Amino acid sequence: MAFSVNETLNIIENLKVDLKFEIIPIEESINRVCAKDIYATSALPKFDNSAMDGYAIRFEDRNNPLEVIDTIFAGDNNTIELKENCCVKIMTGARVPKNTTAIIPKEETKKHNNKISITKDVKEFQHIRYIGEDISLNELLLKKGDRINFAKITLLSSQGFSHIKVYKKPKIAIFASGEELKLHYEKIEDYQIYNSNTPTFLARAIELGCEVTFMGQAKDSVDSIKELIENSLDADLIVTSGGVSVGDADFTKEAFNTLDFKTIIDGIYVKPGKPTVFGKIKDTYILNLPGNPLASALIFELFGKVILQKLRGSRNIFHNFILGKISEELKNKKRTTIIPGDFDGEYFTPSQKRAPGMVNVLSNANSMIVVDEKKDELLKDEQIKILPINWKFFTDVKKDFLTK
Repeated sequence: MAFSVNETLNIIENLKVDLKFEIIPIEESINRVCAKDIYATSALPKFDNSAMDGYAIRFEDRNNPLEVIDTIFAGDNNTIELKENCCVKIMTGARVPKNTTAIIPKEETKKHNNKISITKDVKEFQHIRYIGEDISLNELLLKKGDRINFAKITLLSSQGFSHIKVYKKPKIAIFASGEELKLHYEKIEDYQIYNSNTPTFLARAIELGCEVTFMGQAKDSVDSIKELIENSLDADLIVTSGGVSVGDADFTKEAFNTLDFKTIIDGIYVKPGKPTVFGKIKDTYILNLPGNPLASALIFELFGKVILQKLRGSRNIFHNFILGKISEELKNKKRTTIIPGDFDGEYFTPSQKRAPGMVNVLSNANSMIVVDEKKDELLKDEQIKILPINWKFFTDVKKDFLTK
C-alpha cells in the first residue's frame, strides 16, 4: 500500500529502534549523539573573578585616592578583604576580594606613587564575573539525543568530563543490483553505464555519521540477491536501489520476500520516487529505493535521512526549513513533487534539468522544496519552505515543510 509524504514520515518517525551505546573520549565524540542527560558538576565561573586587568575597589571609594595594597594573579588563592580607600591590582580571571563591588580598567586610572585615582565614571559591579553567571551548578548541559559538536565539547571539558556516553553508530549495509550497471572501478563497454547510486548512498551515509559497509554487486538472480541480503542482516539498515518496479528482470523485491520481508511502506505518493519500498527482516530495516539516480537521491534526502536520525538516537528527527522566495514561476501537476535547486539566502532557483534519471543535478543544488499536490502553481517571489540538502537542518519540533 502506498502512503502520502506525511504518512510515510509519520511511520518512520514512530519506528521502534534498538539503540546501543558506548563510552568514548570527548575528543572522539564529534558528530556523535549523546546517550544520556548531562548536568553541570560545578558552577562557571566557580568564583567571582575579574573580567579585566585593572584594580578591584569598593564602589563607595570610587571618588577617593586609593592605596594599592596587593596584586592578585589568576590562579592565586588570595583571601584578602578590601579596607576603606584601598584597592588591589588584579589580573583577568583572578578571584576578586569578597567585598569588591567594581573593577576599574587600568587605562581608566592615574597612578601617584602607591596610590591611584579613577578618571572615568564607575558603575557598581562593573567588570566582575559572578559565580554561576555562565553555568549554574546542576544545569542541564546536554540532552539525551543531542548531536555533539565542538561547542558541546567546550561544555564537557569545562566541567572536567573526559569521556561521554554516546549511541553507537548505526551499521548501514549497501549493495548493488542489476548486471546492466557496472561499478565505478570496473571496465565498461560502450553500451554499458556505471552504477552511481551505490557510491552515492555509501558516501551520504558516512557524511550523516554512520558506519557503512559495501556488500558487493549482485547478479540478476533471486539467489544472488538473497545471498547478499542474508550476509547483511547484522546491519541496522540495508540500502539498495532498483528492482522494485514491475519489470521482468526486477529480482530484488522477490529476493526480499523469500526472507520473510515485512513490508512497512510499498510506494509513496511523490514525484520522483514513487516505487520506494521500506520494510524489515528480523531486526534489520530495509530501504529499497528507485533505480533512477536523481529519484533515489531525493527520496534518500527526504526519508532516508530521517531513518538515519532515528538509528543514530537523535532527538532531532523532523525536517526543518528556511523561509525564502522562489525566483521564477513554477507549475505543479497536481502531485506532491520534490524540486531540487539552489538557495542563495533569499531566493530558491529550481534546477532547470531534473529528470529522474539524471546524475548531475544534485552536484549543483544545495536544497529542495516539496510542493503539495494541492498546489498547482508557484508564482515568482512567492514565499516557500526550503529544505537544505548539503547541510544538516533538523529540529525536535515537528513542522509542516510542504509549500502550499
